[in-house]
Amino acid sequence: MSQTTRPFTTLRWESEKDGARAVRADRIDRVVVEAPLTITLGEQVLATTMRTPGHDLDLAAGWLVSEAGLQIPDQITTMRAFAGSSRLRAVGTDHEVDSDDIVNPEIDTVRVTLAENVIPPRPRAYITSSSCGVCSADVLDKFTPPSAPLHGPKWKFDPRQASQMVEQMRSRQKMFDMTGALHAAALVGPGNEVLFVREDVGRHNAVDKVIGHALTSGLLPLTDHVLVVSGRVSYEIVAKALTACIGAIVAVSGPTSLAVELARDHDQLLIGFAREGRMNVYSGQEWVA
Repeated sequence: MSQTTRPFTTLRWESEKDGARAVRADRIDRVVVEAPLTITLGEQVLATTMRTPGHDLDLAAGWLVSEAGLQIPDQITTMRAFAGSSRLRAVGTDHEVDSDDIVNPEIDTVRVTLAENVIPPRPRAYITSSSCGVCSADVLDKFTPPSAPLHGPKWKFDPRQASQMVEQMRSRQKMFDMTGALHAAALVGPGNEVLFVREDVGRHNAVDKVIGHALTSGLLPLTDHVLVVSGRVSYEIVAKALTACIGAIVAVSGPTSLAVELARDHDQLLIGFAREGRMNVYSGQEWVA
């Protein structure tokens, strides 16, 4: 698949502390790649999203959780990734694939087939940018509510864990260390262990990658799990977490009004501004120990 970062020659400008003079120097900087990915169901394009290449199968699987309500791996019959070029090679195979087999051979593609009993998601009308995961969908009408409890009866959240979860996620943001330009999402298990971290230029893509990996690993529903995100919490982030039955969201930044309302409607614990030992609890206060 495509590379995740690219080198660019940049001009760096710095001023000395005393302000006496400026220092200029040419340098090579690693810049995060933003590129389109098309998700297809057979020959039908379901969506094209701008993302950071890498973990594309996770991204497609997570997108299908929120768009089609998938909960078990067997609901995806096959899922294959193809790199955009004049001749394409299927990921996980040793044979080339004719470009005629792909809707748009210039764009990285994930081709999915679903089980017969799965209602396929409605195709998106146009390209989704990396800053918006639901721009072309009727968001309020398409939300799939949780299919299982978000919390067990004895589950409680230790507020001291919030900053620690953010720090653990940050320590595993390898591409952010290189570029400073990526969001991250982490899934934390019931024992407060960080299970896995995914990075992407889009906040919603990072969440889809985490949830998609959980789906294909057979972990859904994610009762008593925590989703940690590096940016703000929008309606779409809460909706994705609820569809996966995630009990809590911990964010470095704040939520939107719709995010708070949706979390409260489902008694989901929603924490914002988890920094330096502080946090704001916007929803689900009774779940905080």
